Amino acid sequence: MTEKLLHTMPEVFVSTAETTVMVSRAVKSGELRKLASRLYTKNFTDAPEAIVKRHIWQIVSGYFPGALVADRTALENAPAKDGSICLITDKGGDITLPGITLRPRRGAAPLPNDLPFISGLFISSTARAYLENMRVSRGRGDTLPRTLTKRELEEKLDTLIRRSGEDAINKLRDEVRNIAPTLAMKKEAKAFDELVGTLLGTRKAALQSPAAKARKSGHAYDPERLVLFQSLHTELRNSAPVTRLAKKRNPQASATLAFFESYFSNFIEGTEFEVQEAADIVFKGVIPNERPEDAHDVLGTWRLVSSEHEMHKTPKNLDTLTRLLKSRHAAIMEQRPDKQPGKFKQSGNRAGSTTFVAPELVEGTLKVGFELYQSLETPFQRAVFMMFLISEVHPFADGNGRTARIMMNAELVAAGEERIIIPTVYRSNYLSALKALSQGGHPTPLVRTLDFGQKWVAAVDWGALEATEKQLAQCNAFLDPTVADEEGKRLRLPAHDD
Repeated sequence: MTEKLLHTMPEVFVSTAETTVMVSRAVKSGELRKLASRLYTKNFTDAPEAIVKRHIWQIVSGYFPGALVADRTALENAPAKDGSICLITDKGGDITLPGITLRPRRGAAPLPNDLPFISGLFISSTARAYLENMRVSRGRGDTLPRTLTKRELEEKLDTLIRRSGEDAINKLRDEVRNIAPTLAMKKEAKAFDELVGTLLGTRKAALQSPAAKARKSGHAYDPERLVLFQSLHTELRNSAPVTRLAKKRNPQASATLAFFESYFSNFIEGTEFEVQEAADIVFKGVIPNERPEDAHDVLGTWRLVSSEHEMHKTPKNLDTLTRLLKSRHAAIMEQRPDKQPGKFKQSGNRAGSTTFVAPELVEGTLKVGFELYQSLETPFQRAVFMMFLISEVHPFADGNGRTARIMMNAELVAAGEERIIIPTVYRSNYLSALKALSQGGHPTPLVRTLDFGQKWVAAVDWGALEATEKQLAQCNAFLDPTVADEEGKRLRLPAHDD
């Protein structure tokens, strides 16, 4: 191979009849290395698997020009777990590459609604992909089947309904019906129609996926949230038991503790008052004319968390959970009729980059979460799990964080253990820990954050309001998190005289 020709070749390429002699010479002279049959590269440094992965679709096109990406690959949009890439083309057999296996088969050429893809390839339309995946296939040895299992198809369709709604899946069903005669797949189209109808509650086909079965039963849930709940459940079950029994406090100390629980819980959500302003609202009934709704948020929260009777209520079944959630939310948000106090949300909600559970999946997701909650043994485990369950589902239009923390502390109070409070300076730690689990699937930070929150409460001398406020200030409790970071300060345990 001449130096000029070698310079023009890409990093990796499939040799042709026209280049085979030159390529052979370049391999012998050390200018190229062979990766697989007819596959060569100028890269002598990177691992073969990395090179193939980086250029996979150009390589596919080199072996099978104009092929249609089909079967499971057209729905997974990536090589399968075993490295399989399924194709439809008019010639050729399987080709094994480092980390990848190309698996062509004969079939109908690209239809008008199939789509152009990378490097002159095509990819099946969504309708064709689902239709062809309705064919049952079998794997050989360690090789996966060419098509998805029925359970995998059910899960993908359930996801489509969750994210795009019934109109989208009905449109897909129509498209499948339209192309079925062209592909001679009327039998598969009928099976697909039965499957979709069952998911929508109009047919009675047998289902395999837990998510699909839940949808059929009227308790559709968010399976992605279930993964998070399972992760937290595992972390909590594997953690050493934590027990911090609540100290005996006189009525004044108990009222102060409940006051600061309400004060900080509202502060987290942006309902900010000076301590004395909030104290006047709670203990003197002074409602600021300019902020009556905010004042009632603080007052409503305090009435709940200061009630021994209320805070000893914990859910024994799903119906009780629903009633407690709605009644507590109604008490907090009673002065905000626009937020539908005590009613589950009717439209989606989000915070930053996190989109919470869709309205139609709220009850089903609470159900599967509650099933996990029931198998937790200690009050701290149940408290942490309950708080995250409510926070992540976000069942209400507003007031979810406060409701979640009340549900959390009710688990502890009912068991005679110390509450968990998140002071202002600790807000960023708390929200970052929630985000670590919600977006990253990492439960450890949340467990540790709430553990310290309870440890801090147990260490504070909850007594008269003014004296307690001074001690909290010494702990940096009231500092803005941003200011605290700039000054290198954090939430401290109180210093006690020996």
